[in-house]
Amino acid sequence: MLRTHTMNAPLLHTPLYDLHVELGAKMVPFAGYAMPVQYPLGILKEHQHTRDKAGLFDVSHMGQVKLVGAGAAAALETLVPVDIQDLPVGMQRYALFTDDKGGILDDLMVSNFGDDVLYVVVNAACKEQDVAHLKTHLGGQCEVVELVDRALLALQGPAAAAVLARLAPSVAELKFMQNAQLELDGVPCYVSRSGYTGEDGYEISVPADKAEQLARRLLAEPEVEAIGLGARDSLRLEAGLCLYGHDIDTSTTPIEGSLLWAISKVRRPDGARAGGYPGADVVARQIADGVAKKRVGFIVRDKVPVREGAEITDGDGTVIGRVTSGGFGPSFGGPVGMGYVPASHAAAGTALFALVRGKPVAIEVAKTPFVPQRYYRG
Repeated sequence: MLRTHTMNAPLLHTPLYDLHVELGAKMVPFAGYAMPVQYPLGILKEHQHTRDKAGLFDVSHMGQVKLVGAGAAAALETLVPVDIQDLPVGMQRYALFTDDKGGILDDLMVSNFGDDVLYVVVNAACKEQDVAHLKTHLGGQCEVVELVDRALLALQGPAAAAVLARLAPSVAELKFMQNAQLELDGVPCYVSRSGYTGEDGYEISVPADKAEQLARRLLAEPEVEAIGLGARDSLRLEAGLCLYGHDIDTSTTPIEGSLLWAISKVRRPDGARAGGYPGADVVARQIADGVAKKRVGFIVRDKVPVREGAEITDGDGTVIGRVTSGGFGPSFGGPVGMGYVPASHAAAGTALFALVRGKPVAIEVAKTPFVPQRYYRG
């Protein structure tokens, strides 16, 4: 599942690289960076530790951007099918960059910091093109500032709130998708109650030169372990969360990707600010008429891991789709996955097969998440 670095350019390091090495991490190329795929604890135990207590992830390879100016919200709405103008101060929202065909250029998080400032987090593999996209289309309407001097940490798991509240008690008051600017261990940070694991937790933007200090402070807490990309992937898969470049990309629209929920009602065809973003006509037509293919979750009946790229067949052996994410779900207790199948085969309970080394393996379309999400909503 983890995309490797194929260019000849030297790998970049996050501000926590030396700490990862000190902790015994196995470093791998990912999105142009040397990143920890696992620590000596191992992926399985790291996964379960995050579900049981709290895991600390380095996600500093992600892109961080500020949009500054009175017109920033309206401007950003021209690129995403999401309500940004009415996003309350102190809240964040999931969004999608679309192209003229309705394809997904990237998925991202947008926060309203107030004072005409939006804070945006984009995927690592897309950040150069995303920043260019923002500057090209919004440059005349607001200031687009890439924050290259910040790191990004994620503290995830049921103990995350108790741990972080020892540094700043007010974080316990935040609810899912709320954010605040506050000090942690004397360091000014941007903190949102969100994450990519299905668990309660926080993402923390911290000045790069203070990232190691804060990471060591958090790792000193008894509930916290360092967690690598391997467990991050299995956690997000169990939570039914898309990985850009795998489960969604420019060949998939939000409707095909089962992401209608991410299109704000006010931006839908019958909404007050309908359309106005790239591919809006395509998406509107698909909302009205349906789509030929859909992203679905599935469980594996034969207990054989089914990996990305495996073909999906119907009962007659006809290839009808493809797996986009797959692996063992440690908390679920068996293999799970996601992929695309015809809409006619997308109902939960539909029996299908995945081809693993040429042999059909029984799978069944299932609702996601595979493991209940535990976001804190107050």
